Amino acid sequence: MCNHCVIEDVKKNMLSRRLLFKGAALAGAAIAAGTLSTPVLAQTARKVVDLTHAYDQHFPTFDGKPGIEFEWAAEIAKDGYQLHKLTIFEHTGTHIDAPLHFSADGASVDQLEPQKLVAPLVIIDITDRAKEDANTALEAADIERWISTNGEIPASALVALRSGWAAKVTTPAFRNDDAGKFAFPGFGKSATDLLQTLDTVAIGVDTLSLDPGNSADFAVHNSWLPAGRYGIEGLNNLEALPVKGATIIVGAPTHRGGTGGPARVLALV
Repeated sequence: MCNHCVIEDVKKNMLSRRLLFKGAALAGAAIAAGTLSTPVLAQTARKVVDLTHAYDQHFPTFDGKPGIEFEWAAEIAKDGYQLHKLTIFEHTGTHIDAPLHFSADGASVDQLEPQKLVAPLVIIDITDRAKEDANTALEAADIERWISTNGEIPASALVALRSGWAAKVTTPAFRNDDAGKFAFPGFGKSATDLLQTLDTVAIGVDTLSLDPGNSADFAVHNSWLPAGRYGIEGLNNLEALPVKGATIIVGAPTHRGGTGGPARVLALV
């Protein structure tokens, strides 16, 4: 390489580093001034917690049918590489409910704004109550108590219900009671009505549905999703997180026109 080329490369690298440092300084100033529009990640994350269940054809589903099916499309012995053909229902495993799921003209999963997929995570725990009442609902009073204890819910947060239900995922009790009826905790409409006034972008549950198992009208689905917000069902490992201070990252699928879909969901703490 000629001397002139080396000198030019050095100049470019020095300029790139200056721009990087300048950008970092500007971002820091924006954070300090409170003008940064996107949620700030948990500072110096000590660990990453996977909030996603691995799932197969045995994972519990709302209608009881397998949510995913595998078929070999290529195999090592025959083709020299491996490839599955997958048949997947959108609302299976740890997955997103997009607004389109319960509205004729809501945003599809590929249209969810990226800045709403990275959010401060708030966890409201109703585990003790869920042990006594499988169909208990998180209500507005639970949110008010959380705020009284922990301070205001951050802007653009994702609020998750923690009921301890994820531990039941390999048992029939994740879905049904002893009589074979749906039985699992969820959000009550009073809670989601309040959250709509608090600039909350999404809600999440560690159960099969945003609504409790005994819901007759899917009141939360029918009000929260058409309002342009999204939900996550089937979260895992919420017990490993503090009730505030974590950042959630939602790996939403982007199939065009989707009403939702399986997602990889991570938390930084």
